[in-house]
This record gives sequence, C-alpha cells and structure tokens, in this order.
Amino acid sequence: MIGHTAFVIYLFAIMDHPVVSRQLRKLPALLVSPLTAAVMSTVLFVYVPEFRLLRMILNSGVIMLCCTLWIRWAWNVCFLQAFSTACICGIFQVTSSSFGQFLLVIFRNTTLMDPVIMGIFFPFIILSAILLKKLRFGTYFELLLKDTDRLFQTTMLMFALVTVVEMFFHMHQGIPDKFLATYYLLNVALILLITELILNFAKQIAKNRKIQVQQDIIAQQQLYEQNLEEIRQEVRAFRHDYKNLLAGLAQQANAGQLQALGATLSELELDFDRRLGEKIQTSTQIGYLQIPEIRSFILTKLTSMHEKKLACHLEVLYPVTAVSMNVWDLIRCLGILTDNAIEAALETDRPWIDLILLAQEERLSVRIANPFTNTLEPQKMWEEGWSTKGDGRGEGLASYQRILAAWPNAVSSASWENGVFVQELTILNSP
Repeated sequence: MIGHTAFVIYLFAIMDHPVVSRQLRKLPALLVSPLTAAVMSTVLFVYVPEFRLLRMILNSGVIMLCCTLWIRWAWNVCFLQAFSTACICGIFQVTSSSFGQFLLVIFRNTTLMDPVIMGIFFPFIILSAILLKKLRFGTYFELLLKDTDRLFQTTMLMFALVTVVEMFFHMHQGIPDKFLATYYLLNVALILLITELILNFAKQIAKNRKIQVQQDIIAQQQLYEQNLEEIRQEVRAFRHDYKNLLAGLAQQANAGQLQALGATLSELELDFDRRLGEKIQTSTQIGYLQIPEIRSFILTKLTSMHEKKLACHLEVLYPVTAVSMNVWDLIRCLGILTDNAIEAALETDRPWIDLILLAQEERLSVRIANPFTNTLEPQKMWEEGWSTKGDGRGEGLASYQRILAAWPNAVSSASWENGVFVQELTILNSP
C-alpha cells in the first residue's frame, strides 16, 4: 500500500491533466492492484517458496498490468501510453523505495525508528513530486507519448528502464551491510540520471518542433507577401482599366441598353472575383484560423500547392479558436490527408483541392476533397503499406489511424463518387 501510494503521487505529478476530480473518483478501483498482488504473493509463496526471483517477476508484472489498465481507464488513453506512464511512475516509485531502504539502514536499531522514517519518507515523495512539477516533467513526457509514430519504441524504452531499475534495486541481497547505504544512494542517483535523460530527449523533440514552427512562420510571411504583391498588381491593372470601364457603362446606360448593361456588370463582377476576390477571400479565411500552429501549417500547404500550380479552395466557416485534440497530432493528421490529396490531384488533368474547416461549439469538422482517377480498394486502404501505386508505398493512412486511436473523440470517414475523393475528420469537444 505504501508503494502504491507513492506510485499515485508520482502519477498525478506526471499526468498534467486539467480534470483531476474524475481520476480521484476512480482511485478506489486501484485497490485491486495491491490486493491482487498480495493474494498472488501468498499463493506463490505457499506453492513455489524456493523460486523467489520468479515470484518477484510475476508479482511486479501483475502490479504493472493492473496499474496500466487503471491509467488507461482513468485517463482515457491508449494501452501503450498507459503502460509507458506506469513504467515511468514505477521508476520513481523504486526511487522512493531505495530512499526508504537507505533510511532503514541509517536509523535501524534506534528508538522510534518507524515514526522517524515515515516522517522523512513521505515528505521526500511529496517534495520530489513537486520538483517534477516544477521541472515540467509531465509536459515533456507527454511529448514522447504524443509521438505516436515512435510510441512503441518509447514504450519499450520505458519498460527496459523500469526493468533495469527494478532488478538493480533487488540486487541488495548480495551487498555487505556496510555498503548498503551507499548502494541505495546509487539507486537514487541512477534514477536521477534516467530522469535527466528522458527530459533531454523530450526537450530535443520540443526544440525540433519550435524550429518547425519558425519555418512555418517564415512560410506564412512569404505567402502573405506573395498575396499582397499579387493583389497590388491586380489593383493597379484594374485601376488602369477603370475609366474605360466606366465610359463603356455610361454609354450603355445613355443608350438605354439595360440588358447589355446588366450583362457587363455581371461580367465585371466575375472578373473582379477571379482577379482579386479569391485572393482577398483566402486572406480572410486564413484570419479565421486563430490557432497559430494550424494557421502556419495551412499557409505552408497553400504555398506548396501554389508552387505546383494546383488550385486550392480554402473555406474556414467561423473562427477556429480551440480543438479538443493535441494540436501536433491534428497537424500530423492534416498533413497526411493533404499530402495524399495533393499527390492524387496532381495525377489528374485539372488538379484542385477543396479544404473546408467548420468550427462549432460541439465539434471541429475538416473536409478535404480532390479529384481521383485510380481504383480504390476499401477493404485494404487502411492496411499498413497499402497504396494505389502498389504495396509497400503507403504508410500515411495507417499512421493516421494510429494517431486517431489515441483520440476516442476523433472520428474519420472517407467517400468517393464521380471521380472525387473526400476525407472527413470530426473532432468532438470534450464534455
């Protein structure tokens, strides 16, 4: 129970989540873990008393599984994310155990040993959890968990680290008593080094993302400047023809040619929309994207499509101010969908893409449409490595599905009819 208490304290320090009351209400269910472990330890001790290492491995495995399932249920994350979190909390829990053993060696055979140890042990756990909060360990660790393409590798790394730490901790039986205090301090030092390793690894990911954001901002500025220059040139040309247009309209009005006048005005309006309206509308639509990362991403893709002579109709219905999904996961999803749409559209005679974002109180909907000439295989398109160009070429849609698996509030769909392929992604706002 003491070990699980330390585990829970570290868990709430690492899981940087705004809604804590929901997890607190589910906390009693975690009692299944120590109760199951206690029953299993007793049974194993009775039937296989000589296999101490086996008992330890099985006991630790059951505790890890129970804690993983509880984290998955309480925080609504995928199994690999829950297991990685359980591993890192297990590492810190072993730290507290090593420190407790160190106190036991120092204060054993002294009066009031237990109260003194408990008076130091639990403050140590609380202070170390506060330190993790101050270091923003949970924020950086979440970066590792949100990198779904490398989530399996991250999980295996966390499992390897917790296994090494656990085995190193249980090697104390072969250590002479006079070296035990130093040994347990080395345990603590090892875990501190592991913590620093994870922090540096996550900070490097954050640094790479900042570089990407800076590159997107540069692309955003370039696109704005490009649009402004094109608008300026069009306005100059329109101004040059303005007097001639007015003279022609005045002549038709004086001659009573109302039908011809109406046709000329309609043609003038269409010409304005073609030459200026679309560019002004695009700039206005981009202004509705009030999440910087998404705005930068869209601008980068618009620039890429413009360079490839690919017509793109962007429509953002209502301001996009928030989304109930990790913004980087959303960008990766949008990147996969737009890249596939661009590739498919460029294979047609008249390439175009429709990109529509509809923000509502209860959801954000994204719709991407493009012309499509290949034959689809609905039963295979989500499989790893499937592509219209042949096996082994397509990794995007499978990666897209893995990302969405971590977000139960995200729903995707695909449809194709009359040579048009449509991908839709709907993200429901969290209750």
